[in-house]
Amino acid sequence: MTAPVIALDGIRKVYNAGTPVENEVLHGIDLVLAGGEFACLIGPSGSGKSTLLNIIGLLEGPTSGSYDLMGRSMQSASDDERTRARLDTLGFVFQFHHLLPAFSALENVMLPAMMRDGAFTAAGRANAEELLRAVGLGDAMRKRPTELSGGMQQRVAIARALVLSPNLVLADEPTGNLDTHSADDAFALLRRFNETRGTAFLIVTHDPRLAARCDRVIELRDGGVVSDQLQTPSAG
Repeated sequence: MTAPVIALDGIRKVYNAGTPVENEVLHGIDLVLAGGEFACLIGPSGSGKSTLLNIIGLLEGPTSGSYDLMGRSMQSASDDERTRARLDTLGFVFQFHHLLPAFSALENVMLPAMMRDGAFTAAGRANAEELLRAVGLGDAMRKRPTELSGGMQQRVAIARALVLSPNLVLADEPTGNLDTHSADDAFALLRRFNETRGTAFLIVTHDPRLAARCDRVIELRDGGVVSDQLQTPSAG
């Protein structure tokens, strides 16, 4: 069996603990995701999906419980170690692309490598160019985000998420801001990189069509996992 990319045990998240407005958002989440899995996280608004994704992405910590990333406990990791783990292990795709408008598509894709290496490098540029060609933007890599359509911007964001060859990509409503055709194209790219590179994906989506095309559907409701099912993906 493939070793887990993430292993969560009893993850709780409480905001404003000890105050009159204390709010427990996650109630003891257990979740294991293996290398190469293509899973989605569904559930109504307010169910805790984004909070859970932020914890997995090391953007915030749990109130209690344990979280192992690639076999290493994140509980005792320093801020620097968590930052390094994000760069080395995780990629992120969001509903809104968060591209830097003053940078070209190529420079946006190169940014994670620059953060890791401290400078833009020839190897980083070559890798970014290869990814942009892979997402169909070989002729647009010098354009700035404002010169690209929403679907093209999301393809830049997907390339950026993959540029450091992460073990896991976390995608929070990655097609939520796109029309149906662009959404299908973006989703197909995620699936292709999962199949060709063995990258694991955990995708938050409200779109039942996209959920039906995943291998595993995890349903969150009221801060807890109420269903976790393997399925045969539809062809879309």
